[in-house]
Amino acid sequence: MVTTVALQISQLFIARSWRGLFLVMLVSLHLAAMWGTEDYWARGLMLAHFGLFILWQPFMRGEHRLSSVQAAAIAAVALGTLYFLNWWLLALWVSVLAGIVGGKVFLFQARWLRRFYLVVLLYLVSLLLIWIVPNTFIRVPLPNEVELLAQYGLPVLFLVMIAIPAETDSAETPQVVDFFYAAMIVLLLIALALGSFAFMTVGQIDYIVALSYSMLIIAGVLLLLSFAWNPRAGFSGLSVYFSRYLLSIGLPFERWLYFLAELSQLETKPERFMKEACVGLARLPWVSGGFWHTAGESGDFGKVSKNSVEFTNQEIHLRVFTKLPLSPSLVWHFQLLGQLLGEFYVAKQREQKLQQQTYVQAVHETGARMTHDVKNLLQSLNVLCAAAERDTASDAGGELSSLMRRQLPAITQRLQQTLDKLQKPDASNGRFIKADTWWEGLQRSYAGRGVEFSREGQGDAVMLPKELFDSAGDNLLQNAADEGTRAFGNRIRHRPVPDQPARRDFGILAAVA
Repeated sequence: MVTTVALQISQLFIARSWRGLFLVMLVSLHLAAMWGTEDYWARGLMLAHFGLFILWQPFMRGEHRLSSVQAAAIAAVALGTLYFLNWWLLALWVSVLAGIVGGKVFLFQARWLRRFYLVVLLYLVSLLLIWIVPNTFIRVPLPNEVELLAQYGLPVLFLVMIAIPAETDSAETPQVVDFFYAAMIVLLLIALALGSFAFMTVGQIDYIVALSYSMLIIAGVLLLLSFAWNPRAGFSGLSVYFSRYLLSIGLPFERWLYFLAELSQLETKPERFMKEACVGLARLPWVSGGFWHTAGESGDFGKVSKNSVEFTNQEIHLRVFTKLPLSPSLVWHFQLLGQLLGEFYVAKQREQKLQQQTYVQAVHETGARMTHDVKNLLQSLNVLCAAAERDTASDAGGELSSLMRRQLPAITQRLQQTLDKLQKPDASNGRFIKADTWWEGLQRSYAGRGVEFSREGQGDAVMLPKELFDSAGDNLLQNAADEGTRAFGNRIRHRPVPDQPARRDFGILAAVA
């Protein structure tokens, strides 16, 4: 309990007074460099500097617990600082520290905080080039002006750091260092130091002159690279090729997207699609496993690790475990993949709902057609039953038999058509016949039933859907018979529709005479 409280208090103190600790770290580095690497007090100061760096370092948060390997590495660095410190190691350490600070400068949004780290970077580069590098390569005493500048001029930058206003920014907490900028700064400092040493050795010139030559050459190279990076002549520069090289990291993502597109064409069920897509996601080289869940189902794949990235929307929740910590660009890539997977999943759900609605609509339409056909057949049977009841025994033989011979084959045919609809609901509505032929068949079906047919105009050879017109004719005739009185006859008059000649429909006008 006491240890936990002490850790919380120390974390709060470091979070609020991180700038003071950082300045003490730089002061200890400055004193150790001024006293020289052979001095025992300098080695003790470097050990204190390394401890303060661990408190400030941007790679691990304060609540992070060190593993045994990390603790052993810190102890090894501390012992190496005490027993093996020299100017070469000091120069390498200052270069790395300058790279870390330079990699953090471009991550800040606060103006004064960025300026603070720029002053720190200026101090580290000046300390390296003015004091540490000459003591590393030159074994002769430095001019008094250089010593005075290093001993008393560089500490003035500490006062500038103190004078810079403090700003509250989320970036003050430990954060990721831009590896590219850090590596570039370290490589430039190493090239500057080695270039100065090469000029001194080959040209037998002073260090200040050699340093000036190296700085001018490196500045010229950087200027040429800046023009080649984004040229003004209208053609693509080095940035295009460099971007293509960096985007090669997306090749595994591209393969997974190609797999996702193929899977969307093969798999129709949303849950199975989600499961197979996550299994394909586990094939990416840095993915160790993950889990997902939707409103109706959940699943997992691979192995669980301590590094993860999550994606959540209204339909799915996806969490992917990775083998190594992800950079911000890879986190963005995984967020994009999760969004694409969610869109595909939603599309599959919509497709499934559309199929269900289409099926229900087809069943409804088929049932409606069947009801209509059965109603027509029932009407025909009612007519036969009424005729059988109306006829007397004396004259029932001839007329009733004739009516049965005409109607029963038609009823049998229409029953067969209704059965075909049940077996094949998506099939065609039936065969087509000529209008004259259909009209003659309709007259034969209602012969002797008190229905008078008349025709206006000439015959027509247009093709009609027989089943549709049979059903419509029966409905119209039955409705006319129900609404009219049975004392009068029904007169059916036929003529082509004059106002729609392109359709060439047959108009059926049923009027109760």
